[in-house]
Amino acid sequence: MADDKKELVIERIFDAPVELVWKAWTDPEVFQKWWGPKDFTSPHANIDPKVGGKYLVSMRGPAGSPFDKEMWSTGHYLEIVPMQKLVVEDSFADENGNVVPASYYGMPGSFPMKAKITITFEQLEDGKTKMTLTYPSTAGIEGEMLDNMTQGWNQSFDKLETSLRPSV
Repeated sequence: MADDKKELVIERIFDAPVELVWKAWTDPEVFQKWWGPKDFTSPHANIDPKVGGKYLVSMRGPAGSPFDKEMWSTGHYLEIVPMQKLVVEDSFADENGNVVPASYYGMPGSFPMKAKITITFEQLEDGKTKMTLTYPSTAGIEGEMLDNMTQGWNQSFDKLETSLRPSV
């Protein structure tokens, strides 16, 4: 029997100060460098990181793939504690920011229309940052779709890790 309260929690430790990891979530130019799974790009990012502020971001899959189109996400900020916590209400969207179901992008299953996502940031010793993403309920997201969602977030965070490295 499926557990309706099952959370998706992903923790990562980045070799970067909390200010840089925070900026990766709140600065559109930095956000675009890492948003989306491996081989995806982020053509657009409009981010207004304040309580009540909105965001509208897109990602695009590799040319010739089933995801070779812009897929949009929108939401608004519910809670912000600078350098410590972001809480957003996130949804799939069209390019105008209208909330759409996951099926709009051909995804099976029953993703919720809105999901409350929490990202926390903790400064560790030696200038490292622990970031934790919590997707509070994966009810209706099961099997392969849940695996793909988890893989997508982790691939995005791999790209985030790369983007945080100093340029040589």
